[in-house]
Amino acid sequence: MTPSTPAAPSSPLVAVVDDDAAVRDSLDSLLRSVGWRTLLFASPAELLRASIPDAPGCLVLDVRLPGTSGLDFQEQLSKHGIHLPIVFITGHGDIPMTVRAMKAGAVDFLSKPFRDQDMLDAVSAAIARDGRRRTESASLDGVRGKYETLTPREREVLALVVSGLMNKQVAGELGLSEITVKIHRGNVMRKMGVRSLADLVRSAESLGISRS
Repeated sequence: MTPSTPAAPSSPLVAVVDDDAAVRDSLDSLLRSVGWRTLLFASPAELLRASIPDAPGCLVLDVRLPGTSGLDFQEQLSKHGIHLPIVFITGHGDIPMTVRAMKAGAVDFLSKPFRDQDMLDAVSAAIARDGRRRTESASLDGVRGKYETLTPREREVLALVVSGLMNKQVAGELGLSEITVKIHRGNVMRKMGVRSLADLVRSAESLGISRS
């Protein structure tokens, strides 16, 4: 692994995996020229052995690599807890390969030699996608944390309420009085930090609890 020249700690991080040292060095210079940090790897194994900082960024990955293909490696990354968007580069691209990569979630697929601006545009799009993923993940973690504060009974009430049942119906389902259901429902709304049924439904759906 070759680390980049120091950049602002908050700047995006681009990991480059290519067995061609000249390509790695060229990409390193290009990416650092716009203020991004870089980590350079000659193989997927090098990347997996490294400690990748948890920062917004992406991977620039050659399709043909020693011991594996970039496409196969793409499928392995999530198993190793690496969820960075990928920009593929190749000197041997074809339509089926491109389709497979894009279906698996690649941001772009660039054929060598590529224009510097095309690479910068692709990496910029990948970094933006990773930023959105991180925002959504943080939001989901917040909702999940709130849900975990609910009592078992409150979770039952939540599930029935977002399924579309009225308080009286929820009471019948759970063998409770309607006033008790109203108390539980108020607690659910407060603990989940929502002000309306629509907000509660959206929060529940993000956790996989949806209307039946």
